[in-house]
Amino acid sequence: MGLDIRYPIGFLFSLIGLMLTIFGLVTGSDTELYQRSLEINVNLWTGLGMLVFGGFMLAFAYISTKKKAGKKKE
Repeated sequence: MGLDIRYPIGFLFSLIGLMLTIFGLVTGSDTELYQRSLEINVNLWTGLGMLVFGGFMLAFAYISTKKKAGKKKE
């Protein structure tokens, strides 16, 4: 079959997670920004979670592509 749907999902989550993580790191010392969220840097933690999820999606897509390629050679 063609493209595995996990590739675009993994890239999307990784890209948005990277942007959120960078924004969270840059604005981490701004206590006024994070006043509503009980001074928890929500951008940083959400970005890191999205990066991990995107990495898992990309890894699973890569692994399944390699398994399919190995079966075709046999």
